[in-house]
Amino acid sequence: QVQLVESGGGLVQAGGSLRLSCAASGRTFSVYCMGWFRQAPGKEREFVAAISRNGGTSTYADPVKGRFAISRDNAKNTVYLQMNSLKPEDTAIYYCAASRMWLPNTGSMYDYWGQGTQVTVSS
Repeated sequence: QVQLVESGGGLVQAGGSLRLSCAASGRTFSVYCMGWFRQAPGKEREFVAAISRNGGTSTYADPVKGRFAISRDNAKNTVYLQMNSLKPEDTAIYYCAASRMWLPNTGSMYDYWGQGTQVTVSS
């Protein structure tokens, strides 16, 4: 069982930056690929980014490529999402998730989810 707790969300102006964190419980954090998803009001949940177990490989959704960066610290059981050049369309609840599969970009392939953190980007 893995419990995930996100933090770092908030209100930021367009063009600004935020860094989300996701702390995981348990001693098996490093066996999971980690992902970030987001869900905007009235929209379906969408994939944002994922990172491999050792942090050596990552993948991103096209809308965030070049602006967002996912990273992890296995010693701290934490995964991060650095978000730069934020746009109003990035406004959403951001969720982290853990998967035993290799860099999945589909929510159904993730085993554990956090409760989410709200990110609001004003224009």
